[in-house]
Amino acid sequence: MTNGALPQRIALLGNPNCGKTALFNLLTGSRQKVANYAGVTVERKEGISHTASGRRVKVLDLPGAYSLNALSNDEAVTRDVITGHRDTLPDLLVCVTDATNLRLHLRMVLEARALGLPMVVLLNKSDRARKLGIRIDTAALERELGLPVISTVSLQAHGAKELLAQLDKPLAQRRSSTWKAATIDDVRATQHEVHRIFSAAVSEPAVDADPSGRIDRVMMHPVWGLLILGVVLFATFMAVFSLGGWLTGFIEDVFSWLAGLVEGSMDEGLLRGLVVEGIIGGVGGVLVFLPQILILFLFILALEDSGYLPRAAFLLDKPMSKAGLSGRSFIPLLSSFACAIPGIMATRTITNWRDRLTTIMIAPLMACSARIPVYTLIIAALFPGDPLSATLLMIGLYLLGIVSAMAVAWVMKRSDRSHSPLLMELPSYQWPDPRSLAIGLWERAMIFLRRVGTIILALTIIMWALYTIPSPRKHDGDGTPIARSLAGELGHGLQYIFAPIGFNEHISIALVPGMAAREVVVSSLGMVYAMEGDEDEVGSQLEARISTEWPLGTKLSLLLWIVFAPQCLSTFVTVKRETNSWKYMWLMGGYLFALAYLASLVTYQLTTLITA
Repeated sequence: MTNGALPQRIALLGNPNCGKTALFNLLTGSRQKVANYAGVTVERKEGISHTASGRRVKVLDLPGAYSLNALSNDEAVTRDVITGHRDTLPDLLVCVTDATNLRLHLRMVLEARALGLPMVVLLNKSDRARKLGIRIDTAALERELGLPVISTVSLQAHGAKELLAQLDKPLAQRRSSTWKAATIDDVRATQHEVHRIFSAAVSEPAVDADPSGRIDRVMMHPVWGLLILGVVLFATFMAVFSLGGWLTGFIEDVFSWLAGLVEGSMDEGLLRGLVVEGIIGGVGGVLVFLPQILILFLFILALEDSGYLPRAAFLLDKPMSKAGLSGRSFIPLLSSFACAIPGIMATRTITNWRDRLTTIMIAPLMACSARIPVYTLIIAALFPGDPLSATLLMIGLYLLGIVSAMAVAWVMKRSDRSHSPLLMELPSYQWPDPRSLAIGLWERAMIFLRRVGTIILALTIIMWALYTIPSPRKHDGDGTPIARSLAGELGHGLQYIFAPIGFNEHISIALVPGMAAREVVVSSLGMVYAMEGDEDEVGSQLEARISTEWPLGTKLSLLLWIVFAPQCLSTFVTVKRETNSWKYMWLMGGYLFALAYLASLVTYQLTTLITA
């Protein structure tokens, strides 16, 4: 970039919790796109902004980083982008700092300045700094840094007007500089320079006016803090289940109405089956997850924006460390009780890659809501007329999933001897920004629909074809249509594999379409047994048949299979997308299937031996 040119592409750089993403949302609004950097799972946000003169500028929101001496994958990506090792160098670096905590943020400013790129320093949250009695001499700061310094308020509609005006000014000449990792002496020298500049340009009040410390006496208390956290998580959990369940039911009703409309206007045949069961059913099967995802992320984004989420991680870090995890893993695992997909997506808040991967791998062991119909059916057949025993067994299955997840996490972390302490800044409490919440929810909805929906739709159509298209092999004419389909042929073959764990031919066939989602196992069993009627009638008929025809070992074996087996294609796809690797998807499926088979085998064989 030659001297006098105007910036065409800028990059926002800054520490976590400095308001950088809120500023990015203010600058770009809905004119942004989200993707992953090539080869990594770090999000890449890029959008379009317009300067004060109306000129179009590309804005890149870099992952938050405390230093260019990277300790996490996010920090490594940020370093590589602004040093030219990944992506094209930006024309202008906009280093965003938190004016209420400038002493901490100046370190990144000095490290970025050493790169020699044209650069502007933003004092974000400057309005809050003034309220707290912090006085920043902007002229002195500009003189000490040798860089333009601008005040912004990312939560106000016109809070970035000075920045937009600055983007119409010619750039300073780029200086040639090569980045190198800092030594201990370099870090000490930087910290000394930070202290000198801060003393010259900033004056703080004698009494700290920030109420965050006083609030934390309660919120971070070892007893009261955990109780409050429990209430917050319970509210999140109930909202995902209750409100999310209501919205899910509404979406199901809409797609049922749409399917009925198509059935009434098309002649019976394969084409109608493809449209109704494959396409409409596939799209509906994907969209029913969306309310839970959005409600979950609404809570997570609000907690993060308010400054509470880092505190929750600290409160839970010690108990989670017993299994080799950090406190950041708790909320993703909790959300997986509703659905593993939003739980796995929520692991993006975990900065340490090893901890994030471990959380992703154990998330499917949390008993998601899709297991409930199968649990209810089999438990009702085991304990007819005994609600107390049925409730205790249901609780036991949930606890089994939790204990198994912690055991798997412990084993996975034992292979990694490195210690990852939970280090993070505790930002000041603030009200969440509605604009940032809305844009964040919109982003996650689009990511889910774009990255998961299309693939799941294709897989659902394939599953429909398997249990709809007749097998080329000749049959006697006996059995249900699904038993004579390609899925039926696959089920016949699987029976030899599942016989040692007590699964009969009917269960083996039902598990084939049940691979698309656990909750369809019940309807698949009804199809295999050629049962007719509404959902409640089919359930009653199945309960009676299972109670009388299935041995105790088979009932218990299937319960254990449902606890461990990853019967959800959308979870596999989500794991692939979130890890950017086929290897981890197959590894997760492999260990879960192995665990399910082993648990079912031991359960069936021991039960058969005892009851013989």
